[in-house]
Amino acid sequence: MKLTSPDPTPQPLDHLTLRGDPAAPALLSREGMLDYAALEDAVGRLAAALRARGLRHGDRIASWLPKNRLTSLLPLAAARAGFVHVPVNPLLKRMQVAHILADCGASLLISGTARLATLEAGDVSCPVLDEAEANALFEHGDALGPSGHDPEDLAALLYTSGSTGRPKGVMLSHANLWLGAISVAHYLRLTPEDRTLAVLPLSFDYGQNQLLSTWAAGGAVVPLDYLTARDVMRAVERNQISTLAGVPPLWVQLVEAPWPPAAALSLRRLTNSGGKLAPSVVRRMREVFPAADIYSMYGLTEAFRSTYLEPALLDAHPDSIGMAIPFAEIMVVDGEGRDAVEGELVHAGPLVAKGYWQDPARTAERFKPAPAHSSFGGIAVWSGDMVRRDPQGLLYFVGREDGMIKTSGNRVSPTEVEEAAIASGLVYEAVALGYPDDRLGEGIALVVRPDRSVQEEEFRAFLKKQLPNFMQPSRIIWRDELPRSPNGKLDRNLLKDELNA
Repeated sequence: MKLTSPDPTPQPLDHLTLRGDPAAPALLSREGMLDYAALEDAVGRLAAALRARGLRHGDRIASWLPKNRLTSLLPLAAARAGFVHVPVNPLLKRMQVAHILADCGASLLISGTARLATLEAGDVSCPVLDEAEANALFEHGDALGPSGHDPEDLAALLYTSGSTGRPKGVMLSHANLWLGAISVAHYLRLTPEDRTLAVLPLSFDYGQNQLLSTWAAGGAVVPLDYLTARDVMRAVERNQISTLAGVPPLWVQLVEAPWPPAAALSLRRLTNSGGKLAPSVVRRMREVFPAADIYSMYGLTEAFRSTYLEPALLDAHPDSIGMAIPFAEIMVVDGEGRDAVEGELVHAGPLVAKGYWQDPARTAERFKPAPAHSSFGGIAVWSGDMVRRDPQGLLYFVGREDGMIKTSGNRVSPTEVEEAAIASGLVYEAVALGYPDDRLGEGIALVVRPDRSVQEEEFRAFLKKQLPNFMQPSRIIWRDELPRSPNGKLDRNLLKDELNA
């Protein structure tokens, strides 16, 4: 099945199991291979078993697990059963997980014994299913057939950091996820012969789309939790991988690895999002993977993905984030909402999410009526990201209005890092800032005012217990006083200028 043009008609998400040849490989995990017929059966049995637990339509099922058959199938099985899947990043620690579980009002948590042991009394108020018990659900006697759910029904909550406060749940419908899968499968030119190595966390829209877009094209997915670049290299070689999605720090590691020629040549398609690739890294990617097209992309969870750059344009326009993906209308607007050459990126169309879960105030800040000149109209995502458009219509990222830090492909809330620092009791004040880093996209600098003589090792040890690795500051700057603006607030702009001086 070759995708010659993207079909804009959304379907229930679980219908992705019907896209491939029943006898063709669909999922190759450590538990074995599932062809599309077995994928359909496994999704149906898991959906039936979940429904048999007495959950109601629209209930939230949270999963906090590594990549395996269960986590790969839960997005489709939960959708088929009429539930809302809440995948939790396995790298998160107790504080973030407890917040997500409480915020989404989870009716069921599926996790492993070791992770569950890190939670404390009061962190979980719903039934808990151990991973081993959850795997037994595949043995359920009945299987639910493809659903007839309204494509506008909620299918997932993906939690993303905001510039203020804790992570917020982005509400995604069946239609959002379905059309995102079709769009990416189309512009990446995926085919049934493709095999995708899913190395990114399935809790991210970019990571989850590794599964969904590949299945939309009838291809096969190989999920992998890796520790080193060599793990990725071996998986590519072992499974004859053609497609690999990554973020800048991963590509830096991969181009430094000693690739066997056959494995390097099997890769035909490399995609990057979550930060800009340095020209030197792109050059090495071309040298190491000479048969691969390189796709540079830009996106945000609230609208899935907005733009991509055709591989043929990468050398001439290495800084560009490209043009709109299928089903997306991308506008550049000034402060008055008018079309502009440089201004805020606004995304309209059917990929726009349904807002933030039970947070009308923050929803109203980001999800607003589309500009008057929009073709789609309706509600648009006002990204807060500043871009400019060149005469060819290509877009270039200029900066962020909201102060978010984009590191290792993750959106990190400065407030979340600062709150963890203050909670240590070792510092009075803290300001988290991003700074350019060739490997990470942005590194995290934490400027703090201690309340006494503090050893940096003691402070870092506390942060390591409270925050996942990607939120750890790479620089800690100790100050006796922090600068303040005329209104008495900490002067972030001055600190940022000093940091980048």
